[in-house]
Amino acid sequence: MPADEAHPTELSDAANTPAVGATAVRPIPPERLSVETNPTGKRLAVLTITALGVVYGDIGTSPLYALRECFKPEYGMAPSSTNVYGILSLIVWSLTVVVSVKYIVYVMRADNHGEGGILAMLALIIGKTTTHTRRRAVLVALGLFGAALLYGDGVITPAISVLGAMEGLNVVSGTFAHLVIPLTLVVLVGLFLVQRFGTARVGGTFGPIMVVWFLTIATLGLVEVMRAPRILLAINPMYAVNFFRDRGSAAFVLLGAVVLAVTGAEALYADMGHFGKKPIRLAWFWLVFPCLLLNYFGQGALVLRDPAAAANPFYLLAPRVMLYPLIALATAAAVIASQALISGAFSLTQQCVQLGYSPRVTIVHTSAREAGQIYIPEVNTALMVSCLLVVIGFGSSTALGAAYGIAVTGTMAITTVLFVVVAARRWNWPRWQALSLASAFLVVDLAFLSANALKILHGGWVPLAIAIVLFTLMTTWKHGRAILRERLTEITMPLDTFLTSVGHSTIPRVPGTAVFMTSDSGGAPVVLLHHLKHNKVLHEKMILLSVMTAGVPEVKNDDRLTVERLEHGFVRVVAHFGFMESPDVKEVMELLRRVGVRSKPLDTSYYLGREQLIPMRKAWKRGGLSMNMWRKRLFAVMSRNGRSAAEFFQLPPNRVVEIGTQIEF
Repeated sequence: MPADEAHPTELSDAANTPAVGATAVRPIPPERLSVETNPTGKRLAVLTITALGVVYGDIGTSPLYALRECFKPEYGMAPSSTNVYGILSLIVWSLTVVVSVKYIVYVMRADNHGEGGILAMLALIIGKTTTHTRRRAVLVALGLFGAALLYGDGVITPAISVLGAMEGLNVVSGTFAHLVIPLTLVVLVGLFLVQRFGTARVGGTFGPIMVVWFLTIATLGLVEVMRAPRILLAINPMYAVNFFRDRGSAAFVLLGAVVLAVTGAEALYADMGHFGKKPIRLAWFWLVFPCLLLNYFGQGALVLRDPAAAANPFYLLAPRVMLYPLIALATAAAVIASQALISGAFSLTQQCVQLGYSPRVTIVHTSAREAGQIYIPEVNTALMVSCLLVVIGFGSSTALGAAYGIAVTGTMAITTVLFVVVAARRWNWPRWQALSLASAFLVVDLAFLSANALKILHGGWVPLAIAIVLFTLMTTWKHGRAILRERLTEITMPLDTFLTSVGHSTIPRVPGTAVFMTSDSGGAPVVLLHHLKHNKVLHEKMILLSVMTAGVPEVKNDDRLTVERLEHGFVRVVAHFGFMESPDVKEVMELLRRVGVRSKPLDTSYYLGREQLIPMRKAWKRGGLSMNMWRKRLFAVMSRNGRSAAEFFQLPPNRVVEIGTQIEF
C-alpha cells in the first residue's frame, strides 16, 4: 500500500458513531475546551479584548489608506464638498451593510460546531448535499476558489498594511521616501521569522495594542469632527445615492477604492471558532465600528477644511509632534493585522489537508493548551517570499489596492452564495426568503467585484493568479486521490476473504503487535499483502487502522474510535478526527489500550507503504474518473513532495516499516 493511502480522505459522518464495545474513556490527552456560547463578566471582557487583537486588525488598519485612495488622480474625484460627503456616505453604509448586517448578523450564524470560515461552511453544505452531483461539484468548486482567494488576501494584507503604515514617513519628510520599501521589507521578514515561536507568548499583548489603536484613531477623528460637526450628515444614505446619480460611471469605478474600507470582514467569520460570536459582535458594535466611523468622519472634515490633505488624510489628522509615535503605533497595528491573515492561512491549510485537498504538510503546534495555534513552515516560507515580491513589484499601497480589492470582493461574493445554500438546506428557510437576502447582499458584492474587475490589468491579476494556481493544486490532489483509491481497489483483497485464507494457512505468528495504516477500512491493506508476500509471517496482534476526517471541526475523545474485533487476532479500528485537528496515532493507541486492545509501545511496529506513481499516457478510467497527463504528472510531483505519513501521523520513527509499491495510473 502506498504511504499516502493513509491520507485523510472524504468528509464523513462516522465521527458521530460511538466506539464499538468501548467503555467510558478518560480523554488522553485532554480535549480542547469549546469557546463558551454565552460568556459573561470577566470572561466576556477577556475574550472581547483578545478578539480585538486577532479579528479586527485588518479592518482596523483600513483608515490608513481607504479614504486616501478615493481621491487618487485616476478616479478624477476632486476633494469638493459634494464628493467628500458622497464618498463618506458610501464608506459608512458599506461598513454597515457588509460588516454589521451581512457578516455580524447573518453569516456568523452559519457556524460548523462553533467554527467559521469558508471551508467550514463548505463542510456544512457537503454534509447535507447527497444528491445533484453536478450542483454539489459547483458548490465545492466555489468554496475551494474562495479559499484560494483567501491565500491571495494573506499575501497582500501584510504587504499593504505595513506599506500603508510606513508611508507615514512621507508625511514627516520627503527625504524619508527612499526608506519606505526597505523598512517594509525588514518588518515583513521579521514578522515571518518569528512565526515559528507561535502567538502564545505575544498574543496577550495584541488586544491591548488594538484597544489603544482604536481609541487613538477615534480621538484624532473626533478632534476634527468637533471643528466641523456638519460632516456627520454624511451618515444620510441620500448623499451616496445622489453621488451615484451625479457621477454615474465614475462613482461605480470608485467602488474599487471604497471597498478597501471593509477589507478584513471575512476574518470576522473565519476566526469565530477562537472566540465565539458574542465577543466578536460586542467588540464591533461597542468599539471598532464607532471608532472607525469617527476616524473616517474626521478625515472627511479635514479634507473639507484643507483639500490638499486628501494626499494622506489619516496621518495629517495628527499634530506633527505625534507623527513618529503614530507611525510606530500604526506599524504595530499593521503587524497585528498581518498576523491574523498569516494565522488564518495556517488554519486554512490544515483544513485543506484534513479534508483531502492538499498533501500532508508539517504542522507544528505552538501551544500546549490551544489546538488552534499552529505553525506550518512550508506555508510561512511561501507567504514571506510572495509578500516580499509584491512589495518590491508594486512599491506602494496605492498600487497594491487594485490587487487587494479582487481578493476581498471575490471571497465576499462566494461567501454570500454558500450562505444562501446553508440557509435553504440546513436551516430550511423558505426559498423566497433565502433568495431575497442573497440578492440584496449580491447586489453589493457584485458591484464591488465588478468595479475591482476593471483593475485586473493593473494588479488585480495577482490574487486571481494565486487563486487559480492553488485551486488547480487542490482539485488535482483531490481528484488524483480519488482515482488512486479506485486503482488500488483492483489489487485489494476483501478482508473477509483474507481472514478466511489466514484461517486455513499455516502462516507463522510472531510475538508483538503490527499496526497497518490504510484508508480503506473495508479491505485488506495492500501493504499487509506485500508484507505477507515478502516476510511470510504475521504478528500475534494485528491492528488495521484507518484515519478518517469528519465533517466537524473536532471530535470528542469518547467518539474517537470505532473498534471491531475480528478473527485470528485481527482488530479493525477507525479513528475519527475533525478537520481542525491533527491526527495523532499515539493518542489512538492509548485510547485502544483503555478499551482493552493492549499493546506494548516497544513491541509495536507500524507498517506504511511508500508509493512510486507512474503516470501513463493511456487514460485509465473507472467509475467515470479520469485525469489529463499534465495533471497526472502534477499529482505525482505533489505526492513525492508531501510530508511522510510517519511524521504526519506522529508515529515513533524507530518503529516504522515502509514497503515500496509502484502504481501505474
